[in-house]
Amino acid sequence: MRGRQRLKGTERQRGVDPQVIGIASAERILLLATVAHEGSMTAAAEAAGYSVSAISQQIRKLELEAGVPLLHRHSRGIFLTDAGRATVEHAERMRGQITSLQHSLDDIIGLRAGALRMGTFPTAGSSLLPAAINRFRKEHPFVELTVRSFRKAPLLAMLSRREISMSLLWEYPWSRIDHPNLDLIHLMDDPTDLVVSHTHPMADRDSVSVSELVNEMWVVRAERHPVMEAIIRASNKVGFEPKVAYEANDYQEAQAMVAVGLGVALVPRLALSVQRSDVKVIRLKGIVPRRRIMLARLADGVSNPADLAMVKMLIEAAQGFGAGGQPTS
Repeated sequence: MRGRQRLKGTERQRGVDPQVIGIASAERILLLATVAHEGSMTAAAEAAGYSVSAISQQIRKLELEAGVPLLHRHSRGIFLTDAGRATVEHAERMRGQITSLQHSLDDIIGLRAGALRMGTFPTAGSSLLPAAINRFRKEHPFVELTVRSFRKAPLLAMLSRREISMSLLWEYPWSRIDHPNLDLIHLMDDPTDLVVSHTHPMADRDSVSVSELVNEMWVVRAERHPVMEAIIRASNKVGFEPKVAYEANDYQEAQAMVAVGLGVALVPRLALSVQRSDVKVIRLKGIVPRRRIMLARLADGVSNPADLAMVKMLIEAAQGFGAGGQPTS
């Protein structure tokens, strides 16, 4: 009784309830089950790869943690107490759960289970990303894949909050992604093209220079979209101020306004994966801003097999688009 009382006092000093067996005791609980299964300390020691004295010490520690004897020790052998039998019953359930956990981990490692949450911006989501997703779903059909599409600022916020493990992003030379907590992979460059109506005087041209666009009206993206900055920088190099006729909310809307002759537009080539039949895309000559397509991941993030597989597929998908920002096959 005094030993029991001393045990309680010691455990209270540690802030531990002696009636509660902690996680640290899991191995000792399984060891008790091995002793019960083998029928003796000696047989259990051989089965578990321990010495007999080590087995005995571990069982005694478990009894101290439990606060109650788990074994009766006699010259004829050892026998489980009621508490010991209850502990062994739990141990067998633990062993089954550990086996189940190992199977789950094996499935995740082998990409037969798990989840991948990633982000993208709209133009990459309609051009580059589908090729990688198509391959990923074919090769790893049991991995749950979810993608969220937003502009750059929300995507960066979701990365910081770890709501997604990776995201496609873009940057221009004057607007780099400067986040010390991100690892960035440069996937490809996305050139900027001129889009005109099929009735425009330049519609039969293969290429034009920015200096030839001095008198054009412009269809631009709304809310000071970065492509407007690209237009301003390109026009300032040849000395004119672009005149805006329409501010569109997306590139499909911009194409529609160009198609009816309201103006011309500068559009990143990836945004032209779905091109209207009544517009013409013309290459721009000279030094024209092009954006860099980046894959961002948290620098301190833990890479799981699904993440690594998607990174590889995105790199190969970008290579498939070639230097010109269009699929090569």
